[in-house]
Amino acid sequence: MQTRGTTAPNRLRRQDLWITETQPLPAGPLVVDLGYGASPGTAVELYSRLRVRYPGVRLVGLEIAQERVDTANAFLGPRRALYPGLSFARGGFELDTVRPPDLVRAANVLRQYDEPTAWKMWDRLSGGLAPGGVLVEGTCDEIGRRQVWVTLPRTREATITFAASLAHLPRPSALAERLPKTLIHRNVPGERVHAFLSDWDRAWQTAAPQSVFGPRHRWLASLDLLRTTWPIRTTPPAGGPRRWRRGDVTLPWSALDPS
Repeated sequence: MQTRGTTAPNRLRRQDLWITETQPLPAGPLVVDLGYGASPGTAVELYSRLRVRYPGVRLVGLEIAQERVDTANAFLGPRRALYPGLSFARGGFELDTVRPPDLVRAANVLRQYDEPTAWKMWDRLSGGLAPGGVLVEGTCDEIGRRQVWVTLPRTREATITFAASLAHLPRPSALAERLPKTLIHRNVPGERVHAFLSDWDRAWQTAAPQSVFGPRHRWLASLDLLRTTWPIRTTPPAGGPRRWRRGDVTLPWSALDPS
């Protein structure tokens, strides 16, 4: 199924930086940006950020629509020397690449499917990874101010990350609209994700006096309260104050898993 393909420059910057800074990849990794959209921008941005840490990275942008592949290759043609290792091809969930990828990023791809299909696609994409590979799947708003993604490694613990532009966040539960398809319909009383977001909103309200020092202070104060009852990652690289100040909060997927 073809995605809408809407995007904006730096829409996925938070995901890109989180992937680059927290996910251990082999030298010269093969990365797939699945369903990059009508413009190749998000694939180019992910490639450029990964290349700082992995100079030999190869990134393949996959799209189901040939016209989107043609548009991406038209962009890349005169600039190919600037982006060694970057390519675009027609493809989808089968991940038809030269070898199993070390990382697949699927952003805003599964929202249009129903929940049972989203679970199946997690299994299918994870099964196509190289040994030790990782799938990062999630959604964001149109300009990237609110994002939620799940990281599904083959050999490590799965996690879920909530990320926001703190100056534009009215309350933590506003992130609910960006939950992955496997969770978005579970945000109802009796489900773990609903309990988590409700507790976070209460912590946010308690931390309201910190707003006089700015939204980041209120955010950090709410996390100090929240982590007394929820297993928020507190150590680098995926957790701790440095990430929290950026607006990223990561928990084990098992804490919210509805299955």
